[in-house]
Amino acid sequence: MIGQVAVRRFPALTVSTPRTEVRQLREVDAAAAGEIFADKLTRRWLPLADDSGPIDGLAWCTDLARQRRDSGDGDHYGVIRREDAQLVGCLWTRRADWGARLTEISYAMAPHARGFGLAVEAVDAVAIALILEHGFQRIELRVAPGNTPSRRVAEKAGFSYEGLLRNAGYVRGARTDLELWSFVAADLH
Repeated sequence: MIGQVAVRRFPALTVSTPRTEVRQLREVDAAAAGEIFADKLTRRWLPLADDSGPIDGLAWCTDLARQRRDSGDGDHYGVIRREDAQLVGCLWTRRADWGARLTEISYAMAPHARGFGLAVEAVDAVAIALILEHGFQRIELRVAPGNTPSRRVAEKAGFSYEGLLRNAGYVRGARTDLELWSFVAADLH
């Protein structure tokens, strides 16, 4: 059609690592996702105002995920621990630029699942799958200064630090700088 741009739907994605499976979130994941996003440390680093209410786990897993996927902007995924089939994290992609073939990854892990490398496995596997299976050329990750655990995930997942984006985001309702990390197709060689 002349004058209209076709919206690309974000690709369906399921990836497995030795200890996790990353798949699209489902309605059954709503309670666990809600608990992950209600965690005080998780909320500390999300771009939410201090007085914002809880993230609705059901909406996150269903309507919001579907809207993001259908718009072509990204998707919402669950990180499932293989040993007990428990949802231990949420991972989402956003800001997909189909012309430049890039997207951004974000994640949040349940308190009991932090520090075991599960986020590293999941982020690494999704970045590689997006590049190898879906033609993306660049995956970005943005980290608020001071969020040391998230910086460690970026480093261990093979992302390269590119610099500081001044006043590029917000945390707890206030403007903040963001560290920019990237994983590109050439990193696979």
